[in-house]
Formats: sequence, C-alpha cells, structure tokens
Amino acid sequence: MISKSRWKLLAMLALVLGVMVWYSISWEDRYFELFYFPVPEKKGLCLHGETEKTVSQLFGNYSRDQPIFLQLKDYFWVNTPSAYELPFGTKGSENHLVRVLAIISHSIPESIQSLKCRRCVVVGNGPRLRNSSLGGAINKYDVVIRLNNAPVAGYEGDVGNKTTMRLFYPESAHFDPQGENNPDTLFVLVAFKALDFHWIETILRDKKRVGKGFWKQPPLIWKANPEQIRILNPFFMEVAAEKLLHLPVQQPRKLKQKPTTGLLAITLALHLCDQVHIAGFGYPDAFHKRQSIHYYEQITLKSMAGSGHNVSQEALAIKRMLDMGAVKNLTSF
Repeated sequence: MISKSRWKLLAMLALVLGVMVWYSISWEDRYFELFYFPVPEKKGLCLHGETEKTVSQLFGNYSRDQPIFLQLKDYFWVNTPSAYELPFGTKGSENHLVRVLAIISHSIPESIQSLKCRRCVVVGNGPRLRNSSLGGAINKYDVVIRLNNAPVAGYEGDVGNKTTMRLFYPESAHFDPQGENNPDTLFVLVAFKALDFHWIETILRDKKRVGKGFWKQPPLIWKANPEQIRILNPFFMEVAAEKLLHLPVQQPRKLKQKPTTGLLAITLALHLCDQVHIAGFGYPDAFHKRQSIHYYEQITLKSMAGSGHNVSQEALAIKRMLDMGAVKNLTSF
C-alpha cells in the first residue's frame, strides 16, 4: 500500500511534469511562429518597379515605352505602318482607325499617371469569384480592370463596384456603359478585325449600323462618352500571343488563334502597373463540362468552341506567372 503522503508527492510530480511539457510545447510553437513562419505582407505595400524585376523574364526585351492606347498622331502626321494585320497590328485598317481616333481620346488619366506606385487588379469572369466576398478588397486597388460584359450590379460583395478600365470588343459590348460602370471608367476597345473600328465609329457618329461580319450581333445603341473610349495598342496582343502562348503572329486565315481578353488584360497590367494581382481566373477542367465558366451566367466551356482560344495553354501561362511572382492571385487557381 502506498501511503497518502507518497500519493500526494506523485501527484505533485505529475503536475510539475505536465506544466513543463505544456510550457515546452507552447514555447516551441512561439519559437516557430517567431523565427520560421514568414511575416505577412503589409496591406497596401507597393514598391515602385516591383513588377519589372520579374516581367522581363517573361517578355524578354521588356519596355514600358510602348503607348498603352493608340494615338492619332501616329497615323495622321507620321507614317508608321504596322507590320501585322489585326488583331496583332493595324496593317490595312488605318483608314477606319483614323476616323475613330479623330473623335476619341488616347491619354491615360492623370489620376493614374500621377501615382507613385500603381496597384492593379485584373478581375476575371470566372466562377471562383462567386461567394468570394472580395468586393471590398478589390475596390481598394488603384486600378481595377474588368472584362467584357461582366456585371457589377448585384455582385458588389464578390467583385466590388470600382471599374477603372473595361476591356471589350463589339460582340461583348452588351453592357450599360453608365449603369455598370463608374462615371470615369475607360472603355478600352480590343479590335480583332477592321469591322470593329467601323462599329465604334457608327455608334459614336450615329451612322448606319452594320450587322454582318460579327459572330454575334453587337449593340445597335450604346451610349458611351467618346472621351471615355480608348483603343488598345495591338502591341499587347502581339506580346501575349508570342511571349506567353508561343503563337505565330502571322497565321493562316483558317487558324486565327489568339489570346483571350483576360490574358490580354494581364499583359496590359504588367506593362502599366507596379503591382499586379488577379482574381476570378481559371476554367473548369475537361471532366466538368457542365460547370459554368462565369460567375454571373450559366454557360460552359462548350460556348468557347471555335473561338480560337486555347484555355489550357493560357492556364499554363498564368501558372508560370504566378510561380515567378509576376502576378499574385486573390482566388484559387
């Protein structure tokens, strides 16, 4: 029989050992927390030239000298013929283009130009944005780039309601320029064919509309302020095709492979911004044929058949950019 005094001594020893083990584990946890786990980035931290360090590895002879938007002076007073046809250049489309450039602007707003460090987010249209609650975070960026007809109204909690630029083409212009955007939003036309220039001219000058030549009927009435419209420099389409997707710029007419508006927007951001984040990118895999590819409508990958977009190749390009740290992702990919 063990005496009561010995039981008390054993209980005290067990208690002391328990406290020592707990303290040891607790200190080990704090030790790893202090010395091994990375310190999270400060919110809003932006370093001038941060993107340039890694982007040069993607694009080779990387330069920010190229104008973001096309300018009238490059086509009217100076003869600088483009080497490629649309969508990689403007060769053969100059007459249509000059008439459009004569009635719109080409400048980058002072609110963006004056920023010492530009923090940008490219908001994709993918289903990963659904129930993401990223709206508040997206609104805090200096530049928010959206794509095509992706709606904001009704989805503010997930996608925000700030739009600095919206890239589009005629067939994707089925959005309200005033209702779905901010008063100072820039509408950036991505031209895939000469008819795209003709469409925007007929809209702005209220001329007779043309319905043929589009894979989908573009809007016949589109109330946008000419001061808010820009034409994206096809240089970025060329860079995205050659450097990211390794596509030939001079293609047979039957091939017509080209980057998506989303990849094009990322390419633009990497030339404009000091910090580039993305959200809502990525398509469902081939085993999920019925899964929606947009956060706002129920259409599947089948709708992209014949579009000339290689989404698998684009996914590899975006993954490479993420791995290099050229861009950072706010959603899963």
